[in-house]
Amino acid sequence: MAEVLAFRVPAGSAHTLLVWGLEPAPGLEHSLFSVFSKFGLLYSVRAHRNAAVAGPGYYAIIKFYSDRDASRAQRACNGQRLFQKSPLKVCVCTKQKGLQQQVLALNSNKCQELANHYLGFNGWSSRIITLQNVSGFDDENGDLGKILQKRSVKYLGAVEVTLPNHGVCTRGVGLGEADIENSEDPLEFVTATRRVQKLAVGKALSSAFQKILLVVLENGKVAVEYNHTQEEPTDSLTEEELKGLVQVNELPLEQFDLEEEVFSDLSFDDEFPSWGMPSN
Repeated sequence: MAEVLAFRVPAGSAHTLLVWGLEPAPGLEHSLFSVFSKFGLLYSVRAHRNAAVAGPGYYAIIKFYSDRDASRAQRACNGQRLFQKSPLKVCVCTKQKGLQQQVLALNSNKCQELANHYLGFNGWSSRIITLQNVSGFDDENGDLGKILQKRSVKYLGAVEVTLPNHGVCTRGVGLGEADIENSEDPLEFVTATRRVQKLAVGKALSSAFQKILLVVLENGKVAVEYNHTQEEPTDSLTEEELKGLVQVNELPLEQFDLEEEVFSDLSFDDEFPSWGMPSN
């Protein structure tokens, strides 16, 4: 039976394993990751100290992208000692009634991790179509002086993702914004600009991946489907129109401010990805 994976944070109970009976040890989360990642790609591993009434020790919550991988891991690891003296108890989390989980888009790094795992490092590529400074979009002239007075900087990015082996090409748009504490400090302005550019590109990349569905077959082969429910008005634009996105179409910026998982993986000191960054 095929399993369909979207580029979203795993939210279903079948994706999640509860592990308890863990003994205190240094590098506990690393040990858990080493064991359970053998069964499939992990989204997260989190270890927590037991409540006082439960006695000493730890429990862990492990999230897989695939229900099938989580089920195999549960069957293989339940009752096993693995990396400690006492056996562990592993179960698939039961669904909590009345609790509706919010479905969030994966951040850009997680999208790339998922794509690399199922499609291979050479199975996809991305490029930046445009990266526009829209800080002064509401101003008549949008000059630097007015931008600085506003104490904020905004960039709008458009990214294209191509899966050559599957004949799929998608586009995404993202808006990055940050406030500037000291608008008269050139270094702070440059730092904030660089941060916002990376954020806009990351959101655009994530947006493009939201239109891709991975269909994983039982034999391990992967097919790809285009997710039509995630189509945006920008999908029908030509590349030239995308490069002049704001001026040509006068689209509201709010529609590009995607609700996405926190970009904690973005480092301001890192170089931009080698996607062909256009000059501004």
